[in-house]
Amino acid sequence: MEQKVDVARAVRELGIAARSAARDLARATTEAKNRALGAVAAEIRSNEKNILNANAGDVEQARAVGCDAAFVDRLTLTPKLVEQMAAGVEQVASLPDPVGEISQKVKRPTGIEVARMRVPLGVIGIIYESRPNVTADAAALCIKSGNASILRGGSEAIESNRAIAACVRAGLKSAGLPEAAVQLIVITDRAAVGELIRLREYVDIIVPR
Repeated sequence: MEQKVDVARAVRELGIAARSAARDLARATTEAKNRALGAVAAEIRSNEKNILNANAGDVEQARAVGCDAAFVDRLTLTPKLVEQMAAGVEQVASLPDPVGEISQKVKRPTGIEVARMRVPLGVIGIIYESRPNVTADAAALCIKSGNASILRGGSEAIESNRAIAACVRAGLKSAGLPEAAVQLIVITDRAAVGELIRLREYVDIIVPR
């Protein structure tokens, strides 16, 4: 008999882990974040076979439940798309680091200079459809901007997302950054989305993609 999952508790635990990791990631240097992203890209390339095998299972299941051809096409990964995914992570690494950027500097009549400085938001929850490449894209952008993330992709891509997220965590670990900075919700129950949205104590912003 399948054990019933306490969705609220499981999602809350992801939030706690992400919040803790966010503190360390926010202090990470540009070099460390770029090193992590380079390692993520390398992990994606070296684990291409695992990613494609996981994706093949998702595609087979999608066809079995009657998903239309357009949906299956969006879900399907190929060696070319896996390479594009890795290259996309490297492109994010090449972007300027937004953290610490100063703008709108003005001098007050008192002589005090006031400016805006970009800082990480903290923990970002991202909800997206069944396009596995978004797992890598979203994680990379959050890492670059010093934010921890909780990712909730479409349930039809769950095994693909697991394989890609494992590459992301391995890349973070190799760069000495917290693996928990990228969390993947593996609960396919839609209730997990509601719990994520209500997780205000640990999640600073929700991005529906």
